[in-house]
This record gives sequence, C-alpha cells and structure tokens, in this order.
Amino acid sequence: MTVRFFRLLACQFLLAFACATAQAADGIEITRASIEASDDGYRLSAAYSFDLTPGLEQAIQHGVPLSFTTEIELTRPRWWWTDDHAVSSRRTVKLNYDVLFRVYHVSVPGSIQQNFDTLDEALLAIRRPTRWLIAKPGSLKPGETYNVTVRMFMDREYLLKPLQVDALNNSDWRLASHKKTFTYRAE
Repeated sequence: MTVRFFRLLACQFLLAFACATAQAADGIEITRASIEASDDGYRLSAAYSFDLTPGLEQAIQHGVPLSFTTEIELTRPRWWWTDDHAVSSRRTVKLNYDVLFRVYHVSVPGSIQQNFDTLDEALLAIRRPTRWLIAKPGSLKPGETYNVTVRMFMDREYLLKPLQVDALNNSDWRLASHKKTFTYRAE
C-alpha cells in the first residue's frame, strides 16, 4: 500500500510541475532591463521573451490587432516620507496583420512603423525594441539611487469591445510579465 501511495504522490508532483511549466511558458519574461543616460535623456534598454498563445495567434491571423504595453516607474526611496515618484512612463507597441497583403505591421503610435513578412520577424521587433526615451535630462538627480519597476503585458484595453469581454474570461488572452525591479544610480 505504501508503494502505491508513493507512486500516486510522485505522479501528482510530476503533474503539478508540468502544469506550472506550461503556465510559465505562456507569460512574458523580461530577460534584460537597464537604464542608460544619454544627451537627450534617460532611455530604457530592454528585451523580452514570450510566445503568443494559440488563441492570440489565431486572432492575429484573422486581422485582430494586438497591443503590448510596457510600463516603467522610477521612485526614490525616502525614510521620512513616502517614496518620491520621479518618472512614470508607458509605451504601447501595436501588432496587426493585413490579411489582403499578407504583411505584419508593428507600430509605436507617434513613432515608427515597420512591415514584416512573417509573424516571427514581427514578434522579434516587439521582443527586442529600440531604446525608449523615458525621461528628459534633469528629470533625475545625479548621484541619487532610484528603484526601477518594469513590466510588459498584452493590453486588452485596445481590443474591440466584444473581444474585451471574451478576453476577461479566457486565459488564452492573458499575456503578462511579472514586475522586474532593480536599482539605478542617476548620472
């Protein structure tokens, strides 16, 4: 009876591990994030790792545009009061498929737009974005240390209203990263 119990227990652990691995594969992982000082301000250099779920892949093939939003916040810790919110910024990258011309479009509103022949090429542009200007020069105090929080997610607010309702109930439409935190000493 104990051998049977341990076999059953081992099977349950393997099943739990497989489910956790499958669930982790559906998220976005921030593989690199750093702040760089330049003449025109402070820029975020980041890289992400993710794959679209089958439901999202099917939606994009049918012409449903998807939006991926990156949020960043820099706060300066203070022992005598609440943290000082120095910078808070948000950037959305849109991905859509032109069914007529069979071309993928990746665009940042008010900035660049690129066309790609395959979904993998388009996703690579989203996973490895250009350095993004998050703050102007003088926004941060030189020598001060800031806590940086970055996260990326598929923004369901940009979906058409009927799809927003479905996205709330369907786990296939939830794609997000955990918050990545690190410190940055302003230059």
